[in-house]
Amino acid sequence: MANFKIVISDAGTKKSYQTEVDQDKAIALVGKKLGEEISGDLFGLSSYTLKITGGTDKDGFPMHHSVQGQGKKRVLLKGPPGFYPTIKGQRKRKTVRGNTISQYVAQINAKVVKKGDKSLEEMFGKKEAKAETGGEGSKAE
Repeated sequence: MANFKIVISDAGTKKSYQTEVDQDKAIALVGKKLGEEISGDLFGLSSYTLKITGGTDKDGFPMHHSVQGQGKKRVLLKGPPGFYPTIKGQRKRKTVRGNTISQYVAQINAKVVKKGDKSLEEMFGKKEAKAETGGEGSKAE
């Protein structure tokens, strides 16, 4: 079984944080569906409650709420996730993964439903801004 990458978004601060869950804790996520609420204790977020909003599999196919089960299926889509129409009324047949988390899922997206004692920034650490110094690719002439 593979490790899952979890992307947790906080609507209050409009920031997202990424963490990786090892195999022991990942077993608890297998079988959960999109829209279900899970405890944040699995990821070290005590007293947090998270809602599963989406995800992608190893090959990059997005999970879709209308496809039942764990497998991949080609469906006719008229909007997101998986297809973003450029013309009004446009539809397209695309391959998507089902709405149930399986061992083939690589990334799971979740949002915070109930906040805990500490803020997410304290738990994951503050993101550092990248300084633009020119890098190795720039030439001084």
